[in-house]
Amino acid sequence: MPDGDKRVLSRPRRNQPTHATFEMSKQITISLDAMGGDAGPDVVLAGAAIALERRPELRFVLFGDEARVRPVLDRHPALAAASRFVHAEVVVRMDDKPSQALRAGRWKSSMWKSIEAVKAGEAQVCVSAGNTGALMAMAKFCLRTMAGIERPAIAAIWPTLTGESIVLDVGATIGADAQQLIDFAVMGAAMARAVFGAERPRVGLLNVGVEEIKGNEEVKMAGRLLKEADLAELDYTGFVEGDDIGRGVVDVVVTEGFAGNIALKTAEGTARQFARYLRDGMNRSWLNRIGFAIARSAFDRLKQKMDPRKVNGGVFLGLNGIVIKSHGGADAEGFASAVSLAYDMAVADLTARIVAGLAHYHHAGGTPPVADPRGES
Repeated sequence: MPDGDKRVLSRPRRNQPTHATFEMSKQITISLDAMGGDAGPDVVLAGAAIALERRPELRFVLFGDEARVRPVLDRHPALAAASRFVHAEVVVRMDDKPSQALRAGRWKSSMWKSIEAVKAGEAQVCVSAGNTGALMAMAKFCLRTMAGIERPAIAAIWPTLTGESIVLDVGATIGADAQQLIDFAVMGAAMARAVFGAERPRVGLLNVGVEEIKGNEEVKMAGRLLKEADLAELDYTGFVEGDDIGRGVVDVVVTEGFAGNIALKTAEGTARQFARYLRDGMNRSWLNRIGFAIARSAFDRLKQKMDPRKVNGGVFLGLNGIVIKSHGGADAEGFASAVSLAYDMAVADLTARIVAGLAHYHHAGGTPPVADPRGES
């Protein structure tokens, strides 16, 4: 979908009046690793069924162990009618090392086959709740990285005081040089245009302070280069600090995977901690319980805002195809959210947007694309 297309996402992301619903629906086929996650087919298929109820135009290709998948699929006749099932004899375990998963599961695991369906054009996007390291390794091996991208990133949607933002990388790349951070900024901005409908998303580099003299040399260099490039596709606002993420001061927060993953896990843990404090406080006395009953609607709204299931799904950026990683412990509602995100990314043609953004950056004086030495794109 080109940037000039007036359709925007099927679900509002930020509290802005420009974010309406799609004026028309589009049939999208999603490949699912039915064996991924802590609960396997039970959650994956239940989540897909919920997503299908909300978007009847969805179609699925399901990959997994037939003996385990078929009985569950029979409980969801509407999903079965909208799906094609393919048996896969190997299941990637949640504790497998990426190298082990590649050796044992290349060509024949449910995870590999679901990714390969995107490469073959049988599906527009793949969703898996399986082993993150294995999924990234297989996705890189099968789909390859885009020209000019040395390392892919995982982008997460982050709830903020103003709506939502995108944070990347949250775990794919440990350590990143200036060029990789710039690549993340360009890719994150492309995703923000797809997710939020923002014509020129605000982008900030995560740092230990907002002053230009602070931070390590790679972050400072990336900031200088982004500022000098003055890209039309994004509005680089400078450095942001950790507390700025939740405030929503930018649409895209760029960092390397070590810091990004710690920030993500800290936020998730803080949310659970706050919820525990709130629950314990409400149960401490009958007067507190009466107060809770009076303010029930406000607490319900707070619960909705803090519900991690609503923003489940990490997007692998920088590959020649779209792969969505669902949280391994997600329930059916959470997995349905990841499927909905996959639909949004496919309809918005995220891959084409990223390719265009990278081309514009390179044309503006950035590092030129490097061809894959293996002769594959």
